[in-house]
Amino acid sequence: MLILISLLVLVHELGHYLAARAFGIQVSHFGIGLPIGPILYETKCKDTKITVHAFLLGGYVSFPDDDDENDDIKDLPLDSPKRFKNKKPWQKAIVVSAGVFANVVFALFLVMLCAAYYHKLPSSKYEVMINDFTPEVESNVIQSGLKKGDIILSVNDLKIINSYQFIFLVQKSKFFDGLISLKTAQEKLSELKRLNPGISDEIKPAEKILLPKMTQEDYLIVPKNVLLGIEKYKTDETELTKEQKALSKLLEGKSFFIADKNYNLNDIAYALSDSYKPLKITVLRDNKILTFDNLKTSKDGLLGVKLEANEIFVPINTPLDVLTHSWDYLVVNTKLMLLGLWQLISGKIPLSDMHGIVAITKVGGDIIENSGMLKGLLLSAIISIDLAIINLLPIPALDGGHLMFLALEKICGRELDEKIVEGISRVFFMLLILLMIYVVFNDIFALVTKQL
Repeated sequence: MLILISLLVLVHELGHYLAARAFGIQVSHFGIGLPIGPILYETKCKDTKITVHAFLLGGYVSFPDDDDENDDIKDLPLDSPKRFKNKKPWQKAIVVSAGVFANVVFALFLVMLCAAYYHKLPSSKYEVMINDFTPEVESNVIQSGLKKGDIILSVNDLKIINSYQFIFLVQKSKFFDGLISLKTAQEKLSELKRLNPGISDEIKPAEKILLPKMTQEDYLIVPKNVLLGIEKYKTDETELTKEQKALSKLLEGKSFFIADKNYNLNDIAYALSDSYKPLKITVLRDNKILTFDNLKTSKDGLLGVKLEANEIFVPINTPLDVLTHSWDYLVVNTKLMLLGLWQLISGKIPLSDMHGIVAITKVGGDIIENSGMLKGLLLSAIISIDLAIINLLPIPALDGGHLMFLALEKICGRELDEKIVEGISRVFFMLLILLMIYVVFNDIFALVTKQL
């Protein structure tokens, strides 16, 4: 996996290098890794110094404009056509964006290679089937009518494309989850007052209270992005206090309650509002679509079914299939990455969930070991697209930042102050290094705590 990631960085920098050479721009330095710490290897190819740094988390290409102290180029005339700054704006833009273009092309190449060699591509969907039941789990699944071999199509009318989605909806629908609807609490309060005319808000010890029957809560409905795993689950329900949760279990199954201490009527109403969220499961059985309603989980959030998930692959039979399905695969995953990036920027996904090179290497290594090289190469293709997206962000020190400065030059009709641009880029470079350190810390913490 490390080799594949290093290859992606090399491809990106080669894009810049080849584009610069195509326009006759001299490349003074070609670096693999960031210029931090010791140098692993250094050589020279014609007029370009090639350096491999120990900190293999990036790369760079520098021009004479960036490296005038180098003895080999300090005598290069300031008006030389070999200098980057003397090229036309559109040529500069092509050189700056060539790394991104190279990553996109290489990603498509990797996916097409997989499609041609393996004659299939993942659809990112799974056929989720009920494989067996666990009778010891206290739920009503066995009595519901579900059978072994049923293919799960949806839960609560939400389409299921993998086992994670099914498990998520089941666990969030468990008995006594401590979350209630304020509307339900108000209804329970009204029922309590109706059943107990003249009751006061403060219930005294030994006072008997008639209780309404336990009723189910609303079906759990979550946004599609949550089920796709690119948005944190947030609920608008109200969480019960510790005392209210204990009272909820105490009142379970009772038609009346004799207070053993002072209680507030609102607390009783809140406690009675916490019951269970029913599950409506739609399955495919013998080419027939069947729906089973009002399924209840155990208090541990278990339904008592063993799942079997079979990945659905798109068959590749012709050269046209290789091209079209490879393109479709990248388009779908690029949309998901853009959506995930927006969730991160908008704060819907916390920075603590942001991971980087260490996590990618660990997860990628596990994928290659458990699922084979097909998945490893496809993951590398997605990372290549991710590198392209990140580098296009209009942040100084990234390719997108350079394009932003070029656009400003075009708008202003003159070159920007070189010292100001360098100062801004240097500050943002240090901020990127700090962000990288933070992300690496997140990765290591996740590994130590076995979250990855």
